Amino acid sequence: MVSKNQIKLIRQLEQKKFRRRDGLFVAEGPKVVGDLLRAGFQPTAVYATEEWGGAEAVFSAGDSNVSDSIMLVGDDELRKLSFLQHPQQVLALVPIPESTREVSVHGLCLALDGVQDPGNLGTIIRIADWFGISTIFCSEGTADAWNPKVVQATMGSIARVNIIYTNLARLIDSAQVPVYGTLLDGEDIYTQPLSSEGLIVMGNEGNGISPDIRSRITHRLLIPTFHTGDTAESLNVAIATAITCSEFRRRNRH
Repeated sequence: MVSKNQIKLIRQLEQKKFRRRDGLFVAEGPKVVGDLLRAGFQPTAVYATEEWGGAEAVFSAGDSNVSDSIMLVGDDELRKLSFLQHPQQVLALVPIPESTREVSVHGLCLALDGVQDPGNLGTIIRIADWFGISTIFCSEGTADAWNPKVVQATMGSIARVNIIYTNLARLIDSAQVPVYGTLLDGEDIYTQPLSSEGLIVMGNEGNGISPDIRSRITHRLLIPTFHTGDTAESLNVAIATAITCSEFRRRNRH
């Protein structure tokens, strides 16, 4: 039986201040929770219906720390806990990973300058995972990656991508790699040389890359339109990120 205090704790985690206070985030559904477990995350609590197939995998693996945290609940109880319109068998409370002390760029990384929409952020994390980009640097003005909406939008990719919140200006100033940014006054991405390592900066949905960060970009890129008449003003930031990452990886395939 789920207590009122347990329901209150979980519902509070929708807010960033409570996630920071408790150091926990909410993950839901077999895919997201399963990927986190396989990546070695150790939930403090798991609320699951009997239909959740992941319980057998946990028990068979002999992970007593996780198995001890599993509480079987009914559909109605899970509905009270869930942030989803249609709850998906399992909900887990997971410790937020500690930020790494080393903040430096290795290989190809993304930097997000004020991305606000949780859906966009979650999709960008999923895109990074797909293209083998293991680190995303976020400005303090970027949405919280541990927001339940972001976690859900990653479809489990948040288990495999390192998210670091930092001062982007200082990061860029110390970076020993090319710094790329997608800008309306940039050069056609399909004609420019692209390195196998570097920092790709993506900006805010409405305002793009901030002036302070824009002045630090060493390689200004443009995703061109192929429409000769009236066309969309700009691309969604997640779509622009996918196009940009795809071109970098296509160009540097070995």
